[in-house]
Amino acid sequence: MRVYLVIVDESVEAGSALRFAARRAAGTNGIVHLLALVPKQPFHAFSAIQATIEEEARARAETLATAAAAEVMAIGGRMPIIAVRHGDDLRIIRDYLHEHPEVAALVLGAGADGAPGPLVSHFAGAGLGNLPCPLFIVPGGLSDEDIDRLS
Repeated sequence: MRVYLVIVDESVEAGSALRFAARRAAGTNGIVHLLALVPKQPFHAFSAIQATIEEEARARAETLATAAAAEVMAIGGRMPIIAVRHGDDLRIIRDYLHEHPEVAALVLGAGADGAPGPLVSHFAGAGLGNLPCPLFIVPGGLSDEDIDRLS
């Protein structure tokens, strides 16, 4: 079974990657893994404030992952695997890929304008040689119809 890993966030690019991966998974009898990242929060002197901020960030990531899972289900009819992790984005993704050797491809979306985001820049650049799977980059200028045709 082919497994496609998508990083979930609020960007349009993530939505394009999600659509591509969901359609590819449906077409190859595969499954989508959704990884929502909870970034490290700035340190606050009062631990109660820090805990509240971190909990709100985690809740937001879980909400995004749940919405993405609903979209994957609507497209392919199969429930994705969901993970929410806290910490350094690049390290989390590398660790996840190490823990899940069944992942057949990391699917990222690139912005339609400007420089690519930090994940695309890293994994298509210096981090590419260390990936244990292929990297699919969905161009940001593609419409939903284009993504559907190509996936």
